[in-house]
Amino acid sequence: MKKLLYLVLLLSINTAISAQQLTETEQQILDRIDANHAEALQFLETNVNINSGTLNFDGVRKVGERYMDTFQDIGFETSWIPQDKVNRAGHFFAEQEGSSGKKLLLIGHLDTVFEPDSPFQEFEILNDSTATGPGVNDMKAGNVMILYALKALKEAGAIPDAQIIVAFTGDEEKAGSPTSLSRKDLVEAAKRSDVALGFETASGFSYATVARRASFAWKLEVEGRQAHSSGIFSDYTGAGSVYEASRILNQFYEELREDNLTYNVGVILGGNEVDYDEEQIKGSVSGKKNIVPKKTIAHGGIRFLSMEQGERAFQKMQDIVDQNLPRTSAELTIYEGYPPMEPTEGNMGLLNVLDDLSQDLGLGEVEAYDPGRRGAADISFVAQYVDGLDGLGAMGSGAHGPNETINLKTYKELTKRAALLIYRLTQSE
Repeated sequence: MKKLLYLVLLLSINTAISAQQLTETEQQILDRIDANHAEALQFLETNVNINSGTLNFDGVRKVGERYMDTFQDIGFETSWIPQDKVNRAGHFFAEQEGSSGKKLLLIGHLDTVFEPDSPFQEFEILNDSTATGPGVNDMKAGNVMILYALKALKEAGAIPDAQIIVAFTGDEEKAGSPTSLSRKDLVEAAKRSDVALGFETASGFSYATVARRASFAWKLEVEGRQAHSSGIFSDYTGAGSVYEASRILNQFYEELREDNLTYNVGVILGGNEVDYDEEQIKGSVSGKKNIVPKKTIAHGGIRFLSMEQGERAFQKMQDIVDQNLPRTSAELTIYEGYPPMEPTEGNMGLLNVLDDLSQDLGLGEVEAYDPGRRGAADISFVAQYVDGLDGLGAMGSGAHGPNETINLKTYKELTKRAALLIYRLTQSE
C-alpha cells in the first residue's frame, strides 16, 4: 500500500494538467479528482482482485455489490437486475434524476474474459507508470473512472439537477442470448437519454470512438456423399464436403473484400462423423484417408460498419454458398450479435465537445478513431437511439491477455477529461 501511495504522489507531481479557459466550477471538479485519486486507485485494485469472468456469476455480482454503496454515497439510486433468463449474472444500474441539460447514459461492464481457472488473477504495480491485472484496462478502470468522475462532480456541486444513468453490464465479453433480453434494460435506459458515453479502453489522448463495427457470427454446414475415395470427383461421388467447404471459404476470401468488412473462420471440422458444440465452439471429428468426407462445419465471425454493408455481405456469402460443387449441398446461417455503431453527425458533434475541452485542459486535439481497429461494445446496442462517444476509458495495452496493463501516468488526466465532458454536456441543451 505504501508503494501505491508513493506512486500516486509521484504521478500527481509529474503529470499536472496545464488548464486553460476553465470556469471556477470546472477547476473545483479537477481539484476533487486530485484529492480522490489515491482512493480511486485503491478501489480499482480491490475490484481487479475479485475475479469476475463472465461465467463466474458470484464474482460478477460481488463486483457489482461494491458499486452499490459507493454510488449510494454520492446520491444515486442503485439496482441489481438479474439475468437468469439468459444464463448470466446480471447488471448494475445507478441513476440520478434531473431535468437540466443533456440526459446522459454512462456505460461500462463488470465482467472480464478471465475465468476462475485463469492463472492471471491479481493486480500488481510493475513500475512507476504501469500496473497489470485481469480486466484492469478492459474495463475495470473505466468503471472506476465513471464513479470517481461523478464523485468529483457531486462534491463540486456541479450536477445537482442532471439526469444521469450508469449502466454496468455483467456479460459484455460474452453477451447472454438473445440480446433482445440481455440488453433490454440498457436499451430502455437509452430511450430515456440524449447521449451515451462508453468507457471502453482509450486509444490515447488524441482519439475517441464515433463508430464501431458490428460483430455477428455465421455458420456453414456442408454435406457431401460419403463414398470410397477412389471415386472422388466422379459423377456418382462428387467433390465431398471438405472440398466444397474449401471452395466456399476461398471465395469468401477472394470476393468479399471491402473497407471496414472482415470475416474470420474461427473453427472448421470435416470428416465422416462430426460432433460440434456450437456454444463452446469446440468439437470432435473422425474419418479415414480412403473415405470421401460426408460433413464439414465452419464457424466464424463477421464485422461491418453499417447494416447496409452487412446485408450486402450476407447476400454475397449466400450467393457463393449456393454455387455447389457436384453432389454437395451447403447451408449458411447468420447469427445476429452486436449491431454497428454507425458514424453520425451527432456523434461527431460530441467529438467536437471533447476536442474543445481537451484543448482547454492542455491535452491536445481529439480525432475520430479508425472503426476498423475497434471491437464491438455495449454502446452499439443503443447507437440507434442516442448520439454516442466511446473509447473514453483508461489507456493501456494487452487487453484480453495475460499481460493486460493500465497506464497509470495518464489515468487521472483521462478521469478529469471524462468529468468535464459529463459536466459540459449537462450544461447544454
